[in-house]
Amino acid sequence: MIVGRKLETEKLLGLINKDESQFCAVYGRRRVGKTFLIRETFNRNFTFQHTGLANSDMEDQLDEFRASLKKYGLKDCKSLKNWREAFHKLAELLEQSTDKKKVVFIDELSWLDTPKSKFISALEHFWNSWASARKEQDIVLIVCGSATYWIINNIVNNHGGLHNRLTSQILLKPFNLNECEKFCEAKGLNFSKTDIIEGYMVMGGIPYYWNYLNTQFSMSQNVDKLFFGEDSPLRNEFNSLYYSLFKNPAPHLSILKALGEKRAGLSRKEIIEITKMTDNKTFASALEELEQCSFVRKYYAFGKKTKDALFQLIDNFTLFYYKYILKNDRHNEAFYTNSANSQTRVVWQGLAFERICLSHINQIKQKLGIIGVNSSANSWSVKKNNLHNGAQIDLLIDRDDKTINICEAKYYNAEFAIDAKYEEALRNKKSIFETSTKTPKNIKLTLITTFGLVQNSHSRIVDSVVKMDDLFKEEV
Repeated sequence: MIVGRKLETEKLLGLINKDESQFCAVYGRRRVGKTFLIRETFNRNFTFQHTGLANSDMEDQLDEFRASLKKYGLKDCKSLKNWREAFHKLAELLEQSTDKKKVVFIDELSWLDTPKSKFISALEHFWNSWASARKEQDIVLIVCGSATYWIINNIVNNHGGLHNRLTSQILLKPFNLNECEKFCEAKGLNFSKTDIIEGYMVMGGIPYYWNYLNTQFSMSQNVDKLFFGEDSPLRNEFNSLYYSLFKNPAPHLSILKALGEKRAGLSRKEIIEITKMTDNKTFASALEELEQCSFVRKYYAFGKKTKDALFQLIDNFTLFYYKYILKNDRHNEAFYTNSANSQTRVVWQGLAFERICLSHINQIKQKLGIIGVNSSANSWSVKKNNLHNGAQIDLLIDRDDKTINICEAKYYNAEFAIDAKYEEALRNKKSIFETSTKTPKNIKLTLITTFGLVQNSHSRIVDSVVKMDDLFKEEV
């Protein structure tokens, strides 16, 4: 059963109703549910379906492709010599089909593109000379892969025979909080919103991880059983994730480790200085690929120019790995549960909550009633000088209606109460921002917290409040 993914499902089903043959690429990070979505949407009814083999040579790939052709009804199929011949045989199979729309699904496409195989060239020829040229216009070709950077570079942004040939593309993103809640309900997992928030801090919105949860355990216990037990199913997930995505993940991991130490992100120059990498094609490609795979986001601090871009690690699981899994000695199977009341855990959850807010900007805007207003999410900071002690804003919403929301995220287990000290800190932050940026825009202070705000003599400093429940709203 598909949870969420309404727009993506409609887009896939809509391919069948088009008058022309369709070529669709579905991509997204490993474990996000691409294959499941496609198979469930079409109820596994494909005219032809094939999945590439991991870490296999061209001969093995062709042998497996031949086996798939035979499985779907092609009787006369001898050993395949190359991909051009393989696609000729696929065309032969499709011509024999009586399906009104012939849906072809090729999964893990990048694995088929082995060295010197000329796979892309053969795929281009198949689509251009046969599939899209058929008078019947009845082919629906769906390709998929976890190597997002490969799909983007070779299919989406192809500059050869497949240039502008895609008729549709779907970037499948991780679940948001609303979809995680629906997933738990569908699986009979009796978790509260605070449980789901805690799980999201660790796993992000990756359905594959959430599928392992057991309702008889607390969320903390589940995390221990998933990552810290001797037989934990996700104990080695970090290496599996990155080594399956990138042929040589060393430069990617160096960049991630550097970004994992800096909450607001680093500039390109700072990354190079910390990692001691050379500013060359290898570095540039690794950074771009991490961004394409949605592990890293590229953004611009408020008031900065395009050349001053910052790169921020936003993948929750990767950040959790660097904070907890990497540092665990593997002898404590209740490592995470036992850290529940530690200051380290409190600080980490506060930072993780900020990341959750960042990934739910639309829900925040929805609560503020500005969903239709053009805006951008930025950070901002200024160092200490003779006039002030410096200030840092991890999230501000810069709006086209001459308003800026300075957002403060506070993860708390009850209603949050502003005291005199915190009120003064907020006033100083607002004042330093106005003075330093000289912005003519109206400044609003927004508190994003778990259970809301205690109304007292200090709470009037805040103009608006966004609660945890608001982050769970369905996106409009």
